[in-house]
Amino acid sequence: GTSAAQRMEGTDMTVQHESDIRQLLDAAADAVRARNVDALMSNFAPDVLSFDVIDPLQYVGLDEARKRAEAWFASFDGPIGYQVRDLSIATGDDVAFCHSLNQVSATKTDGVKLEMWWRATVCLRRIGGKWKITHQHNSVPFDPRTGGASIELEP
Repeated sequence: GTSAAQRMEGTDMTVQHESDIRQLLDAAADAVRARNVDALMSNFAPDVLSFDVIDPLQYVGLDEARKRAEAWFASFDGPIGYQVRDLSIATGDDVAFCHSLNQVSATKTDGVKLEMWWRATVCLRRIGGKWKITHQHNSVPFDPRTGGASIELEP
């Protein structure tokens, strides 16, 4: 069986892992708000796999993730409002996953105001003692009657 001390140590590690992951995700959100691609990329593993709300089906590796982030930031004029809501974190010793509802609020370069929520799932691995994002999946539901994305939905 597991001793009380071992259970307590496991609980302490779980709390520490959750805290570390929350800090990483907060830093990533800050990087989006600051339009800082380097800071954002520092949270990703080299082999990160991203499923995003726009084409293509997947972005493979850090270089593609960087190009996507650069293009996304460049599509906006002025500040980017960004929030993460209802964050849930589940963690093991070296693997974790999270889900949240995320929102962007910004003005696109064509002057159109974008305000939308999406669903986010983030998977992480502890690599060399540090948590890194190895997979992220962003999605919006679609209206089956129109085939259009339901970007007007709010939590």
